[in-house]
Amino acid sequence: MRETIHTSAAPAPVAAYAQGSRIGPVLAVAGQVGIDPEVGALVDGVAAQTEQALRNVRSVLQAAGCDLAHVVRMDCYLTSQDHFEPFNEVYARWFPGEAPARATVIVGLAPGLEVEIVALAVTG
Repeated sequence: MRETIHTSAAPAPVAAYAQGSRIGPVLAVAGQVGIDPEVGALVDGVAAQTEQALRNVRSVLQAAGCDLAHVVRMDCYLTSQDHFEPFNEVYARWFPGEAPARATVIVGLAPGLEVEIVALAVTG
């Protein structure tokens, strides 16, 4: 019933979770961070981490046969209120027209991480 989505174009999970999980038309993309999967390293800075996290979200979506246009909600996690402006500048470039529903909250993330993005898509 549930389909697990995996792609080498996004960072491999570091714990017991799937990059993406789909039941019927609903696809949940696990939190993606600013790790470049080609080199296996975290990129530096809020804007760069936002850009890379969004690339990683897109890669999981593409592995499931869809794209950012299918996303209906994003949950975005930042480690500081000071990160909101550079995060939002990058995010707005990725969604120049209609953006999905979004929550953006300030949280604690693993050392070095400044951004994490979760997506929910409807594929059918």
